[in-house]
This record gives sequence, C-alpha cells and structure tokens, in this order.
Amino acid sequence: MPNRRGFLKQTSALGFAGSLTAATALQFGFVREASAMSASFADYKAMVCILLAGGNDSFNMVVPTEASQHAQYQAIRTDLALAQNDLLPMAGTHQGLTYGLHPGMVEVQNLYNNGELAVLANVGPLVDYVNAAQVEAGAAVPLGVFSHADQIQTWQTAVPYERIAQGWAGRMADLLESANPANGISMNISLSGTNVFQSGAEVSPYSIDTSEAGAPGLSSYDNGTDFGALRKRMIDDLLAVPHENLFRREYSKRLRGAIDAREIFVSALAVGTPVTDAFSSGPFSQALRQIARVIGARSELGAVRQTFFITVGGWDHHDDVLDNQARLLPIISRGLAEFRDALVTLGEFDAVTTFTTSDFGRTLTSNGKGSDHGWGGHHLMMGGSVNGGQMYGAYPVLSNSSLLDVGRGIYIPTTAVDEYFTELALWFGLPSSELELVLPNVRTFYNPESAIPPLGMLS
Repeated sequence: MPNRRGFLKQTSALGFAGSLTAATALQFGFVREASAMSASFADYKAMVCILLAGGNDSFNMVVPTEASQHAQYQAIRTDLALAQNDLLPMAGTHQGLTYGLHPGMVEVQNLYNNGELAVLANVGPLVDYVNAAQVEAGAAVPLGVFSHADQIQTWQTAVPYERIAQGWAGRMADLLESANPANGISMNISLSGTNVFQSGAEVSPYSIDTSEAGAPGLSSYDNGTDFGALRKRMIDDLLAVPHENLFRREYSKRLRGAIDAREIFVSALAVGTPVTDAFSSGPFSQALRQIARVIGARSELGAVRQTFFITVGGWDHHDDVLDNQARLLPIISRGLAEFRDALVTLGEFDAVTTFTTSDFGRTLTSNGKGSDHGWGGHHLMMGGSVNGGQMYGAYPVLSNSSLLDVGRGIYIPTTAVDEYFTELALWFGLPSSELELVLPNVRTFYNPESAIPPLGMLS
C-alpha cells in the first residue's frame, strides 16, 4: 500500500506535541478531580456499546445507491461489491445522494426508516483533521493506525497518541459514579469481562453473564445444599479474619465485597421488571436480553446512570467478506430490533442509547479474497433520543482520486471519534466543563463551551 511504511514509522511515536502533558494530567490529576465532583440526576440514562471486534467492512454495510456513485463503488470493490438491486433502501437522502443497507439488515432498515436509528459515516480516530497529501507529508496519525490492538484501545480510550489503561467510559464513571448508590455494583457493567473502555482511575466494570442468576459466583457457595452451607460458613469465617499483611487484607476486602455485590445484584435481577419480549438464542441477542433485564431492575439497584459493554468477535475478514457478512450482519440487525422491542415494553427506549464501535474500517479494494485493515468506517446509533432516519458526518465520495484515500481505498475519517463520544457524553449528563477530563483531545474537534452538540444525533 502506498505510504504504509511512512504510516508505521509515524505511528510508533507519540503523534503530536503536548501529548505527554495531556496524558500526565489524565493519569495523575484525575482522581482528585473525580473525588471533588458529586453527581446527581433526576432521570435515568444508559449507554450500550457494541464492539464489532476485528474491523467491520462497513463500506458493505452502508452503500451508495445513486447510479454514478454505485458504479464507482463497484469499480473500486470489484468482486466484493453488492448489487444495487440487493441493497435495502434508506429513507431520504444524505448530501443529495441515496444510500442502502446490506441486504441482511432488514430490521435495521425498519429502525432507520422509522426514525429510531441513525448512521454516522466515515468516523474513526484522528489526531487532527488531515487529507492524504498531508499524511504523506508527515502529518500526525493515531498510534498503530492499522493495528487491531492499538485501534481497539484507541476507540476505547479516545487517546490517539498513547497507550493507556483508562477508557473514556471509565473516566466518565469516575466523575458520575456518585449518582448511583455505593452498593458494590459499578455504573459500568460488562458482558465481555474486564475492558479498557469501562475502566477508570477508581471505577472498574462489573462483569455479568447471560445466566438466569446474572452474575458468576463462587462454586458451591450457599447453593442450597448442606455442602454449600458449610462452604459458605468456612469462606465467611476466613474472610472475617483480620490480616496485618496489606495484600491479604486487600484480597479479603475485595473478595468479601464481590460476594456481597453479587448477592445484591442477583436479588435485584430476580425481583426486577421481567423481560417478556422474545430474543433469539444466539450470544449477541442473549447478551442484549440480559442488559434489558438489568435495566428492568434499575430501581432495585438504585441506578440512575449505567453503561453496558458487549464484544461481538469475528469481523477480521481478510477472506470471504461476502459470506461472513451475510452471516453476521443479520445477527446484529435482529438483536438490535429485539432489544428495541424489549426497551419499549419496559418504557425505557428513550432512556437508552445503543451504539457500535469497531477496530477500523477496511480497504475498499479487494485482496483477491477479502479486504484488509483500513481506517474510517460507518457506525450505528439506536434509541428513543436518537434523531434517527438520518445519516450524519460526511460519507466520502468514492473515487480513485479521492483526497482522503491513502492507498487501496483506505479513507481517512471525516469525523473524529471525539465528536462521536462527545455527543454521547453530553447526552449522558456529563457537564461540558468536564469534557476535557474524559476526552482529552476534544478541543481539536469541538469547543466544549459551545451550546450546540458536535453532530446533533441526540436530543
């Protein structure tokens, strides 16, 4: 790929002047700021982040249908192109052109056309707005721009110039966690284990599963049998022993807290508003069902702010793009529709915003079997507060001479993830005065003092 060697050389560095200062403030000054803020909300809101891990080929998820642009799309994508007649029409136009969805996303088409889902075009991590000529001349680009590990982390941290262990939802929870009761259940709840996105300086994600109980526990601990009762007494007695050793004391404290938190969580889930809408049996739909159950138990948990995280793997399609997407995209589409129906039944659809992320987009050109690592890509946002039925951002004009193309149809993002996440954070209730603590590069793309949100996707 043209300029790839230059890209890799650039991405081994910090990327731009001042990054060390920003990272230092983020990691060493944050706890004091978080501790000083006391959050309070009169309403309930939740965000659900869906990571399509591996790099979704989203230029086959949202495709131009206008004749000349579709012809250019076919010319660039060759054997990967979807036929114009197979695409599902999206209502209205964007930048004067028409678009369609992948034929396996009938439910997403209905959500979009009903105004309950929006598309954000060509979004991705940026250090600053650039074009291909500027990149070739040495402009800063995100660290490891074609690396799965680096780009998944950048999407989760919103820090494009350094590898850190705190995610933007974690930093936001550090500031807003006090709005929820201190019952051991984090504001950030994960169905994919520990993750960077929800990890802050003080807050860690609370891991749950799709079982009826809702959260894993110690084996045979108080499981209704005589052995379980005995095991419970033994463990409780061990954890009650005072320890002079700092590490033993901390371990006992954390394990005791985890046991107590699980009891609170399982009890709340058992008596919360039941989810009566049907969900498919696959892991993605079942994860969304469990999130709906937790939301149905929010009163029992006392939660007024929550984030949820799901990873859906299998999107690294260096071969068989067409077959793999024909299998995977209907799963996402169906799960979103099922989740929407459950939230409507619970009366919480307006209070929940669901959005997708991925490592990166992919090359528009074919490698002969599939597509390779790219940069900008398209994403979905669903919810009752979403100004749906519209596409936001700039869908790039597909052309072999595009000013955004750094080679092989890799398009530089025209919208930064900072704008995407700012929209979500402000809707969630983060004060604009705290935006730079959560999204340290935000001023490059958006003025936090502005009364107008960066994209207008949420109301």
